[in-house]
Amino acid sequence: MATRRRQRPAASRRRTFSWRGHLPARASVGRWFNGLLLCCALALVAVLAQRAWEGLEAMPVGRIAVTGKLENVQRDEVRQVVAGALEGGFVGADLEALRGHLEDLPWVYEAAVRRRWPDTLEITVQEQLPIARWGEEGFLNHEAAVFRTRAAERWQGLPTLDGPPGSEQRLMDYYQRLRDMLAPLDLAVTTLRQDERSQLDARLAGGLQLRLGSEDFLLRVQRFIDLYRNDLVARGPEVASVDMRYASGAAVTFHEPAQVAAVEADRGQ
Repeated sequence: MATRRRQRPAASRRRTFSWRGHLPARASVGRWFNGLLLCCALALVAVLAQRAWEGLEAMPVGRIAVTGKLENVQRDEVRQVVAGALEGGFVGADLEALRGHLEDLPWVYEAAVRRRWPDTLEITVQEQLPIARWGEEGFLNHEAAVFRTRAAERWQGLPTLDGPPGSEQRLMDYYQRLRDMLAPLDLAVTTLRQDERSQLDARLAGGLQLRLGSEDFLLRVQRFIDLYRNDLVARGPEVASVDMRYASGAAVTFHEPAQVAAVEADRGQ
């Protein structure tokens, strides 16, 4: 017997519609539009940031403040140097270049420049510390570096060191050792010179000339100390010079009437 298929009424059939091809297209357009908005926003932020930075760079320096203990450098001179070398505004100023200009000043040993908001450049200056005069016109600082200045009148009383170029540190060391060793005798060093043959000559306060030669510096100074303490201290003002350039002993010259005393052994160098 044949089986009959039962069919559903036409009205009860479900109709379905496919939107494939429509939703993905709309989503792609939305993503593209959002990306465009993001790019526009980033570009606007960049433009605003650039304009803000340009405005900061153009902002002028309102004040130059100078700090530090100054005796030989005038604060107005420091301000003038900074103002004359200033390029750009408060933010655009080259602080390293300004520091270099300041350290070119004769009495400036070290300088620091920093920004202090909203519009101040703060300058801190450390002056040279002169330890001795160098030759006729120069000075030696605490690191044995030579510097020169046109305003040196107040430092005329410093001891004078003099020697060939490149001997600054060595002479400074000799001077400090000699000064310290003679201090217990109340003898002060006013001049210490070294010639091209490395011969050392010192002049002490009161005019006594001390010839030390080029060898055995500490040994010869100690021998002079022993000689002065034992034989010369009572006649200190009469002593014109003491020559220690001998293997042992010394040659002592007195003021008028001229006398030369106690030369022993051969003279060294």
